[in-house]
Order: sequence, then C-alpha cells, then structure tokens
Amino acid sequence: MKVVYFSYFHSVMTYGVIFWGNSTDINRVFKLQKRAIRLITNSSNITSCRKLFKELGILPLKSQYILSLALFFVKNMEIFMPNSGIHTKNTRSKFNLFLPQTRLTKYQKGVYFAGIKIFNHLPESIKKTL
Repeated sequence: MKVVYFSYFHSVMTYGVIFWGNSTDINRVFKLQKRAIRLITNSSNITSCRKLFKELGILPLKSQYILSLALFFVKNMEIFMPNSGIHTKNTRSKFNLFLPQTRLTKYQKGVYFAGIKIFNHLPESIKKTL
C-alpha cells in the first residue's frame, strides 16, 4: 500500500508544491493525504494521523512544502544575495539571505519571499556549509 501511495498520490501531491504549497487549497489536499494514510494503516476516521505519519516515515504536506522549498534554495544559492553582500559589518545574520522589503501579501506568499524566510530559519551550522 505504501508503494501505491508514493507512486500515485505522493507524486501528484508534490508536483510543483513550491508554487502552490502556500495557497489556501493546501488544507483540502492535506485532508486527502490524511485519508490516504488512514487507508494504508487501516485506521478509523477519528484516529490522529501524527503518529501514523511517523510510523510510515511520510512527511505531512506542510513539511514536504518546507523541505522542497529549502532544497530549491540550496540548489540555486547563486541567485540569492546573502546579507554579507549587502554590507561589510560582521553581524550574526551575515549567513542569512537578504529579505527585500515588501508590503504586498501576494508577494510575501510567493516562492522567493517565503523561501528566503524558511532558509533564514535554518540553523547557522547548515547555512555556513552552503
């Protein structure tokens, strides 16, 4: 059942998740993912899926979105400017990426802005190696 989940549902769910993962439709897709997990484990509709996700080793949709976005940013680091490229001061946020000022919510929910925020929340030990 797990192989069927990954071949049919997971592949469709994760296709382009960095573009639609921050939209309002994510809740409907997450409910479908929970239903699929319950079918795999033969659990009832009222069973909490948190433990089931851990047992099966499957990431929930929001976690999959964060992972996909972080991997995209790590693979394309040359596109983004770190804070150390903006100023020469030796600050504790020099390994963070520069976050442009914006006031539009649509831009803030986009791949570029949301990805920078997620990358900046990674531990310093990971950012130093990149």
